[in-house]
Amino acid sequence: MRQSIDVEGLTHGDLPIPSASRVGPFVATGGVRGVSIETGAMPDDPQAQADLMFDNLETILKAAGASVDNVLKVTIWLRDGSLRPIVQSGWMKLFPDPASRPARHTLIYDLPGGMAIQCDALAVVE
Repeated sequence: MRQSIDVEGLTHGDLPIPSASRVGPFVATGGVRGVSIETGAMPDDPQAQADLMFDNLETILKAAGASVDNVLKVTIWLRDGSLRPIVQSGWMKLFPDPASRPARHTLIYDLPGGMAIQCDALAVVE
């Protein structure tokens, strides 16, 4: 019943963790980072990481048979509170309609390995 969703370029290295998981109409992503799918590199620039993270979120959702229109909630982790503005451009690109945006929760967290931002999402596919 549960289906693992793997996206090449967005794996967790040797760990047996999929990019997302789907059960029926529900899709839950794992942690989505701001890395290049082509190279695996994570830019130093927090805004570039945020932009890649949102692109990667969209890619994972598509691989799961969903789209950003199916997203119910997004949780975002930031390295520090001063980075809150880096979220807005990607958020507005994916969710431009103020009458149809998912819930969002932003947390400050000591992210590893130079990460400035990470997210996960829950979607419901009709």
